[in-house]
Amino acid sequence: MTSVSVVGLGAMGRPIARNLMGAGFDVTVWNRSPEAVAELVAEGATGAKTVAEAFQSGVVLSMLADDSAVSAAILDPAVLASVPTGTVHVNMATVSVGLAKRAAALHAEYGIGYIAAPVFGRVSVAQAGQLNIIAGGDSSLLERVQPFLDVIGSRTWPQGERPEQANIVKIIGNYLILAAIQSLGEAITLGERSGVDGSQLVELLTSTIFPGPVYSSYGNLVATRQYEPAGFTTALGLKDLRLALDAADSVDLDLPFGGVLRGVLAQALANGQGEMDWASIAELVRSGQSGEGSPETPTR
Repeated sequence: MTSVSVVGLGAMGRPIARNLMGAGFDVTVWNRSPEAVAELVAEGATGAKTVAEAFQSGVVLSMLADDSAVSAAILDPAVLASVPTGTVHVNMATVSVGLAKRAAALHAEYGIGYIAAPVFGRVSVAQAGQLNIIAGGDSSLLERVQPFLDVIGSRTWPQGERPEQANIVKIIGNYLILAAIQSLGEAITLGERSGVDGSQLVELLTSTIFPGPVYSSYGNLVATRQYEPAGFTTALGLKDLRLALDAADSVDLDLPFGGVLRGVLAQALANGQGEMDWASIAELVRSGQSGEGSPETPTR
């Protein structure tokens, strides 16, 4: 199988499509705004006028923003009814557990295979084809689409036969990244106010007690205040935090720090940081605003 479609050509979708094209696959692309489609068509892709047309390729990778975008573009019965039986849809969006369950049921109703495959990795990682892919769904379907995933990722991490299992792992990961960014902001600000160079502090910490891409990459963004262009926006960070709080609520679990993070993110949006990188929440610590939204707590 050499044909694949990519639906959603945002910051992550475009490099995914380019890497598939570079590997020799016949790639069809669709996006709500036509400019991104035209850009990739000029590079050799085939443009689809509708989502239904994109789904004629047999395998579809979609990278859309959130639950509402997935629902509007793909979960429309008129779209699903036109998809050839046996098509496999790989949904790479970070969506709620509830949306994942609904999508799986609807796809099964129309004879369409469904794999959830959200990813860990920023735009530069996607460009390098080194994403970590968190996969959930029927193992035989995953095996079928693995050649495409091997092109765009360094490793696929199967989480079980139910698609929502992959989505909860992605939600957990993003919750921990937010917690790390907030703690980095506090630690770096404490160091700076005590006369310690922020960049040197990050280098020391990430070379000794906290090695790894989250602390090193976000630590450097915080230390140097490089929040634009955003690799992942504050607005999307708040969306993903809400997914974590909703998931916890569904299993009767409190996430006390989640309430703090929700207040921090809400304050960042009120400050006009919605389209800045979510690492910019560290600026609330520097300005003394990080506690202003803290009284907000998660529900059970």
